[in-house]
Amino acid sequence: MLSFLTDPIVHLLIFLYGNLGQSLGLAIIVLTLLVRTALLPISLPALKSARKMQELKPQLDKLKKKHKDKTKLQQAQLELYRHHGINPLSGCLPQLVQIVVLIALYQAFIGFITSGQFNGSALHTSFLWLDLSQSDPYYILPILAGGTQLLYSLAMQTGLESHLKAPKQKSPRQKEEDSLEMAQSIQQQMIYLMPLMTLIIATRFPSGLALYWVVTTIYSFVQQLIISGPGGLTHYKNLILARFNFR
Repeated sequence: MLSFLTDPIVHLLIFLYGNLGQSLGLAIIVLTLLVRTALLPISLPALKSARKMQELKPQLDKLKKKHKDKTKLQQAQLELYRHHGINPLSGCLPQLVQIVVLIALYQAFIGFITSGQFNGSALHTSFLWLDLSQSDPYYILPILAGGTQLLYSLAMQTGLESHLKAPKQKSPRQKEEDSLEMAQSIQQQMIYLMPLMTLIIATRFPSGLALYWVVTTIYSFVQQLIISGPGGLTHYKNLILARFNFR
C-alpha cells in the first residue's frame, strides 16, 4: 500500500549502502538526514506556529486571569490565535507524517535486510555493538530512542490550553472551540504516547529502525531549538532551577 514510498526508499538505501563502504549503519544515518530534509516543507510551518504560540504565552496567561469562565476563555484564545494567524492543529500533521514515514521505512528496512544480499554478496549488518537486522540485546538504542523522543515532545509543548467540554449543539464558533480542544488533547497525548510507542517499537524490531528514530529525533530536536527555541523545556528548566535555589 505504501509502495510509492517504500520503493524509492529501498533504491536510495541500496545506493547509499553501495557508496558508503557497504556500511548499513552509515547508509541508514545518511538516509535519515535526507528524509528529514525532504520533510522540511511540512515541519517548518508547524515549528514556526509553535514559536508564535510560545511568544503568545504571556498574553495567554493574562487571558486566564481575566476570564474565569471557561467558555469565554476559550473564545478569547481563539480570537488571539486568529489575530496572529495561528492554526492550533498545525503541530499534529508532522507527527502523523512521521508515523507514515516510519511505517514505510520499516517495510523498506525489513525488505532490504531480510534479502541478506547486495550484488550477490552477503549484506553487512554490523554497526558498532549492533546487528542492525536484530533488536538491540542491551536495550541501549531503544532507551535512547524513547528518551530523545520524550525530550523532543516536551520541547514541542506550546502552552496551548483548553478547558471547555464539547457542547451538544455546535455552532460555527463552537466547532472552532472543539478544534482547539482537540488540538490540546492530541498534543497532551502525543507527549507521552510517542516516546512509549518508540520504546516499544525499538525493543521489538530490528535495531536499524531504532537507529533511524534516534537520528531523526535528534535532527528534529536541533531543528526545534534553532527555529522555535527550547519550547516547553523552559518550564521544566525553571522548575529545576527553582528547586535548586530552594535547596
